[in-house]
Amino acid sequence: MIGLISATAAGAVARDRLAAAWPGRAVVYDGPVREAVRRAFAECEQLVCFLATGAVVRLVAPLLVDKAADPGIVCVDEAGRHAVALLGGHGGGANALAVDVGEVLGAAPVVTTATDAVGIAGLDMLGLPVEGDVAGVSRAMLDGAPVALRADAAGPLPALPPNVSPDGAGPAVLYITDRIIELASQEAVLRPASLAVGVGASKDAPEDEVLGLIRDALAGAGLSPLSVAELVTVDAKAGEPGIVAAAARLGVPLRTYPAAELARIEVPHPSDAPLAAVGTPSVAEAAALAAGGELLVPKRKSQPEGRAAMATCAVVRRAPRGRLAVVGLGPGARDLLTPRARDELRRASVLVGLDQYVDQIRDLLRPGTTVLESGLGAEEERARTAVAEARKGHAVALIGSGDAGVYAMASPALAEAGADIDVVGVPGVTAALAAAAILGAPLGHDHVSISLSDLHTPWEVIERRVRAAAEADIIVTFYNPRSRGRDWQLPKALSILAGHREPATPVGVVRNASRPDESSRVTSLAELDPETVDMMTVVTVGNTATREIAGRMVTPRGYRWQSAPDSPAGESAR
Repeated sequence: MIGLISATAAGAVARDRLAAAWPGRAVVYDGPVREAVRRAFAECEQLVCFLATGAVVRLVAPLLVDKAADPGIVCVDEAGRHAVALLGGHGGGANALAVDVGEVLGAAPVVTTATDAVGIAGLDMLGLPVEGDVAGVSRAMLDGAPVALRADAAGPLPALPPNVSPDGAGPAVLYITDRIIELASQEAVLRPASLAVGVGASKDAPEDEVLGLIRDALAGAGLSPLSVAELVTVDAKAGEPGIVAAAARLGVPLRTYPAAELARIEVPHPSDAPLAAVGTPSVAEAAALAAGGELLVPKRKSQPEGRAAMATCAVVRRAPRGRLAVVGLGPGARDLLTPRARDELRRASVLVGLDQYVDQIRDLLRPGTTVLESGLGAEEERARTAVAEARKGHAVALIGSGDAGVYAMASPALAEAGADIDVVGVPGVTAALAAAAILGAPLGHDHVSISLSDLHTPWEVIERRVRAAAEADIIVTFYNPRSRGRDWQLPKALSILAGHREPATPVGVVRNASRPDESSRVTSLAELDPETVDMMTVVTVGNTATREIAGRMVTPRGYRWQSAPDSPAGESAR
């Protein structure tokens, strides 16, 4: 929860704007400011104070306990010009909160955390537990000093700066490993979620026995409990209190598998006891191996004093799953690039894309991002490259203009990708929508997008689709309408539509939608000159209800046309 505190009428206005924008996320603290800050500090994860930074420093100083526990605090000035991340930039989320406040209030976020200021991912912001001299290694990263990277299995992390590399030869070392290691000054370790612990237990096995067994098994193998990704067991034990509690104590999810599935997995130590009890000759080993991996700790039993063991466990190391984000960049304008797309670009360690699209967003990438770019006509090669990089365990962003799923990179990439990587789709504003917003409201009723490029689709198929749209009176947006080598397809498509629509049917033509050299016009089916159209153009042909009103192209939502100021009274289309 975010506590909101103000001392003046102007501050209260801005405060209430945040409260309205964040229902259920923020709460207003009224009353004397000192008491409001004290209560909010104790009760909330974050605070936004509409007060001077000096005043907030004095108010919270006696309340500070530890950077890992204190809330993140953002200060906003009286005029609402700046949102200052004052306390808990990373751990308390104040840096991100300052950006959120800025988006609502139009304030400029002020972030002074060194790594954020230069675009480097902070070690405590990579989504992995981190131990050791984090400040010392971060300082070396910021100073550009060599940092030796010792990674067993990195997983899909954001890009690290170029001075962090396996060839680094300085005192600073960054480990990425699930192994327990002794750390010196200027050494830190990131803990990947690489371990799966299979657990079997008799009915009512004590929580401490299950948890103690797991910890002993990990310690004996020199493995960190911070790298445990999940506990796994058989479905029949999904509600076993000791197993459920052990997972909660470790802070990891509990996953279960059907006994029949576990019974098919070959294990080194099968047993008749679990076969009789739950229907599989192995629980701990089979469950740990169910999603693949290397068995590091074979089945091990607990060793309680004075009675038989009630728990077993086994530990498997899994290869990191790569992550492929297919990102739509929008039609070109930076303000039409979505926040989610920005986040994915910052999250990636590898970027794959068409060279001209890479140039559009190169400034948004983190230092150290590997960029794999190629020219026109290499779509399938880019898709294969992106999937191959994800299969290496990297965080990959594959970019396309508009929406990556519309005549773009999502289709070839997902045709290559299997279940061995995680795939995320990030929608973008596609060309048809960008053009429609410029033209007015041409897509107010049923509409279809058709590419006139016959490089990948036979013209016979394209023509059949155009005829179907014409006969069904559907609004049509043509992508890839005309190029130097394809100059007859657009006239042919327009002639097909003309067989079913009046010559005066409005047609919208938009070139380079949202870009600096954008141009647009509304003409008619009879007057459109195909030679004025190229590959940077989107052509939208209205249906029989579409009208031009005040220079705008408008299609009614229903089947009856309402009279409009610039149209003849009672004019209708059916």
